[in-house]
Amino acid sequence: MAHLGAHLAFRSRWQKTDDELCRHSMSFILHKAIRNDFFQSYLYLLEKTPLDLINICDLEISFHWTSSSFVTYLLLILTLIGLKYSFKELLKNESMGVKLYALTSQVINGEMQFYARAKLFYQEVPATEEGMMGNFIELSNPDIQASRDFLRKFVGACPRLRVGVHTFVQGPGRAGTDCALDCGSGIGRVSKHVLLPVFNSVELVDMMESFLLEAQHYLQAKGDRVQSYHCCSLQKFTPPLGRYDVIWIQWVSGYLTDKDLLAFLSRCREGLREHGVIILKDNVARAGCTLDLSDSSVTRDMGILHSLVRKSGLAVLGQEPQGGFPEQCLPVWMLALQRAGRP
Repeated sequence: MAHLGAHLAFRSRWQKTDDELCRHSMSFILHKAIRNDFFQSYLYLLEKTPLDLINICDLEISFHWTSSSFVTYLLLILTLIGLKYSFKELLKNESMGVKLYALTSQVINGEMQFYARAKLFYQEVPATEEGMMGNFIELSNPDIQASRDFLRKFVGACPRLRVGVHTFVQGPGRAGTDCALDCGSGIGRVSKHVLLPVFNSVELVDMMESFLLEAQHYLQAKGDRVQSYHCCSLQKFTPPLGRYDVIWIQWVSGYLTDKDLLAFLSRCREGLREHGVIILKDNVARAGCTLDLSDSSVTRDMGILHSLVRKSGLAVLGQEPQGGFPEQCLPVWMLALQRAGRP
C-alpha cells in the first residue's frame, strides 16, 4: 500500500526527531516537522481507511518513542490541530461513539498546561484598552459598533433608550434589558461601550484579578450599575440559574478546550432568563481547528462551533460577520444563541 509505505519511510526520521529534538518539544522546528511529515502521512492513512474500520489499533501503526514528553506533544498537535479531514466525517457518524471534543481535551496531562500557559501569557498583558485589543486599538471602534448593531436585533429595549444615534426596539429574541454578564471581560471594554448603555446592571467575570481591579476604575462613572466582579476562569464558573438576559462571550471561547466550552455553554444556557440570549463573538478559522502556542488558544471553524452549540442544547438565532477589519485579520463572527426548541 502506497500510503503505508510513505508512513514507513518516515519512521526512521521520527526516531532521529525524538532523540535530537524532544528536549525542545515546544520548539517551532519540532512543531513544523510533525505537521509537514507525520501529520500528513497519518491523515492520508485515515483518509484511505473506511470510516467503519477506523481504529488506531487496527491500522497496525507502531512507534518506538523513547520520550513521554514527545508523545504528549505529538498528541497535543494531533488533537488540537489535527484530524480536520476525518473529524467532520466522524461527527456525522455518532453511532461510532466518537466524542465531539476529541480535538482538544483527550491529551495526557495536557489541560492543566493548556490553561496555565494562557494565564502566564495574560500576566504580561497591560490592563488597558490597548492590551485588551492585543495592541490593535484601531479595531476597537468598528468592533464596538458592530456589536451594538448586532445586539440591537435580539433585545427588547425601551424605544426611548438610545445608544449613539441608534434607537433600540423590540428584537426577535425578545431578551430583556435588566442584567447582562460579560465573560472574559478584561477591564470591561465591552461592558462600558456595549452592555452598560443598554442594561440596567452588568456583571463581569475574568480569570485575571489585575484586570478586574482596573475595571473598577475604568467603569467608575457607571460603577453603581456594575453588580459583581467575579474573578474566576470560565471552565470553573457557573452562572446563577435564570439570572441573565444576555450573556456576552467575546474573544475568550478559544481559551477553553472543546469539552470545557461545551460544558460552559450548557451552564450559560441554564443561567439565562426566559427569552435570554447568549452572544458568542470570536475569531473563526477558515477550516478545522488551529492552535496558537503563543497564548495557548484555539481557533475553531464554523462547523465545529455549530456542533458545540448544538451539543450544548442551544440553537443559533442569528449570525453575522464582523466588518471593517483588515483583510489580514482572521474572520470574526457574532452568533446569537438561544435555548434549543424555542419558537
